[in-house]
Amino acid sequence: MIGDNFPGLSIPSAEPEGPLELLSRLHSNTLQYCARLRLLVSHLDEYGCDDEARGAAESVLGCFGHSAPKDFRDEEEDLFPALLESMAGSDAVCLNQLTSGMTLQHRTLEMMWERLRKPLAAVASGQGSTLDSAEVEAFVTLYQSHIEREQSELFPMAARLLTDEALEQVWDSMRKRHSET
Repeated sequence: MIGDNFPGLSIPSAEPEGPLELLSRLHSNTLQYCARLRLLVSHLDEYGCDDEARGAAESVLGCFGHSAPKDFRDEEEDLFPALLESMAGSDAVCLNQLTSGMTLQHRTLEMMWERLRKPLAAVASGQGSTLDSAEVEAFVTLYQSHIEREQSELFPMAARLLTDEALEQVWDSMRKRHSET
């Protein structure tokens, strides 16, 4: 059973300390939705497209169809450029490779998501009852490794390299984006 062990994506009313903390919190939520998506495959096999499956599919659609694209924009439009501006010389080349690789993975995840979106929407509407387990596993595995790399490499680097002013500019842009509907 999928159960309610995987809460919906929400940004707590208490504001996080800054942009890196918000991104980390969003990553944590995304990993919960990855787990929910993985459980949904086996739930559909065992129970079919019941109310619980439809609800789970709807919540996964919200995460990866609405929240995840904002996360990608936060990184690509705000964090990555701020990091690149903070570096000089050969360090900038390494950082450029890292952020370019992260951006490429964002595009790959978006393409993978598009293949999963229609079957999930069918489950959410009660008109479908299966998901391709190999596609779900590939998507979840890539998402998990992508988040792990951002958490272990990119965010610590950003915390070390970005000035308080640069972080505040990233934070202002992110708050505006996340307040949009």
